Amino acid sequence: MIKNISNLGDSALYCDFGNEVNKSINLQVIKYFKTIKEKKLKGINNLTPSYNKLIISYDLRQTNFNEVKKYIENLEIESSLKLNAKKIEIPVCCHESFSLDVIRLEKILNLSSEKILENFLNKEYFCYMTGFIAGMPFLGDLSENMRAQRLETPRVKVPKGSVGLTEQFANIYTFESPGGWNILGNTPVKVFDSSVEDKPTLINPGDTVTFKEITLDQYNNYNE
Repeated sequence: MIKNISNLGDSALYCDFGNEVNKSINLQVIKYFKTIKEKKLKGINNLTPSYNKLIISYDLRQTNFNEVKKYIENLEIESSLKLNAKKIEIPVCCHESFSLDVIRLEKILNLSSEKILENFLNKEYFCYMTGFIAGMPFLGDLSENMRAQRLETPRVKVPKGSVGLTEQFANIYTFESPGGWNILGNTPVKVFDSSVEDKPTLINPGDTVTFKEITLDQYNNYNE
């Protein structure tokens, strides 16, 4: 449940669910996010969920901090609320041309590249949040023996579709972007498509994701 609600700038408030990053807390964030979104409270114009926080932005011409805070405090969240979460399989090619950091990971994790890939593929991931760049999913939780820090010097350009690891999370770069994640492969799937107006994001908070290895030929001939 929410630990604290505080002011964030002139027209937003900050719902704090605690400091831990785990599935149980994140599901509470998602339930509040979905309930508030469905209620369509007058004046609320944006909701931004994260691992354990929810930022609610509002229009000062229609409401204010005290009104929104009172609404959140009195909001009833159904324990049986269905999240309509999806199970999604993402193809990933781990050819050497895409697996930019596997040698670095071998040294850090003290595992062979084959074992790293085996561990990565034999895991179901939970989407905690999307962000940093549009539609980028933060997928947890990597096993302890698969966790590595970010690159000491981030890349200026990480290719679109890159699949990376950092700390307890895996992610997918939805656009070419600067970044410091350890890159294991690349997916041909469009994880974010702005041309799909109603549902541009393939992976959303609460969804579960698995990765399936494909060959370079399959990658080059992939047709969604």
